[in-house]
Amino acid sequence: MSERKPRVVVVGGGLVGALNTCFLAKRGFIVDLYEKRSDIRKAEHVKGRSINLALSTRGRTALRMVGLEDTVLENGIRMHARMIHDPDGSRRPILYGKEDQYIMSVDRRRLNEVLLTAAEKNPNVTCHFEHKLVSCDFKTGEAEFINNEGKRIKKTVDLIVGNDGAFSGVRKEMMKATLLDYQQQYIPHGYMELTIPPSPKDEYLMETNYLHIWPRNEFMMIALPNLDKSFTCTLFMPFEIFNSIKTEEDLMNFFRDKFPDSIPLMGEETLKQIFMSSKALPMVSIKCSPYHVEDKGLIMGDAAHAMVPFYGQGMNAGFEDCIALDEMLDLYKNDFSKALPAYSETRTVDAHAICDLAMYNYVEMRKSVNSKLFLMRKKLDNLLFTIFPNSWIPLYTMVAFTRTRYHLCIARRKHQDEILTKVLSGGMMVLLGVCALSGLRICNQRGITFQTLTDKAMELWESFPPVNR
Repeated sequence: MSERKPRVVVVGGGLVGALNTCFLAKRGFIVDLYEKRSDIRKAEHVKGRSINLALSTRGRTALRMVGLEDTVLENGIRMHARMIHDPDGSRRPILYGKEDQYIMSVDRRRLNEVLLTAAEKNPNVTCHFEHKLVSCDFKTGEAEFINNEGKRIKKTVDLIVGNDGAFSGVRKEMMKATLLDYQQQYIPHGYMELTIPPSPKDEYLMETNYLHIWPRNEFMMIALPNLDKSFTCTLFMPFEIFNSIKTEEDLMNFFRDKFPDSIPLMGEETLKQIFMSSKALPMVSIKCSPYHVEDKGLIMGDAAHAMVPFYGQGMNAGFEDCIALDEMLDLYKNDFSKALPAYSETRTVDAHAICDLAMYNYVEMRKSVNSKLFLMRKKLDNLLFTIFPNSWIPLYTMVAFTRTRYHLCIARRKHQDEILTKVLSGGMMVLLGVCALSGLRICNQRGITFQTLTDKAMELWESFPPVNR
């Protein structure tokens, strides 16, 4: 007699939901995927975000495990470095890591289509589009949906997985069923998408293999290359600045002052048309705990840990969630009562860490890249990485090009900072010692006694007003 296959409902047919369906089906589970929107593969226009995605090692590893890495990479563009656009129009690259390390610019819709098609190829998978979640019962495993015709459908399964985004319906149901800590933070900055079209000769108008950044301290604009020779641009800045731009004249004055080199690339009329007809959208960071309820409910991806997009790890972290769950199901032989709590405990600390790193990296991208001290530290990190590749790994390299757990990335960076502080402090003491010895030698040559020197120093000290002491 064959062993009964676990039955799973995956709520959410976005990137993480579709990939998770592939992972679960690969284990032999019977999976029903429910998505409230229509099938993205049949839609002429897709509402919502279209920010290009930066695919790095964590996401690539997950895709490789379900046999999709090569397919996705065929439709991506390598980005080896940030290309910084200064206000005077000059450009300067900052490598992400070593010259052979890169992240991939991939199209959100194309990737979602690839994942859904791969999921549906598995005979254990059934996809249901235009079905909205109504309720969940995590004691019985019953999930209720309503379709676009108003018909209600109930499904009783062994596990309900919420891959339904930052405003997750499954998470909302979990909050009714268990003590779930929840923190939501909207940052005071919004984003708006713009575009740089191909040239009249159907060529790229900027260097291709870079993530282009216009850092302006308080805000920034970025551009990622597309396969059709265009660039998707995203302007990130405080809502109050967005709201202060009320006319086309305001807009052009702002861009001429802050992003002058981008105007001929975008085209003045195109820029006016897109900006004046668009609205800045909000960005939210979400932390919660735990990620499971009973042995029948689980949230993953943005439903568990939505983050601002400034480290390019939202999708990668969500894809790595699929790996982490797969590992726990392996370890506990598909026993949900053990695998879910273990997953929740293990993954929470890392998800919270990458949410924090994403917040930090916005400051780096819009401001720190303009700092000589930051650039010096970047070069020092890369030099030490070259000399000690196994023991000194820069923070960005750990996050983007390894699968080092996110919370360990932060801990190791802190340790590296402590080492550098001690080394630099020691070097400063040596330098002061050398200066002191040189000064004493000069005093000796000129017949100045140590007592005379200290007397002069005290006279100088006494000459300062008390307020300055």
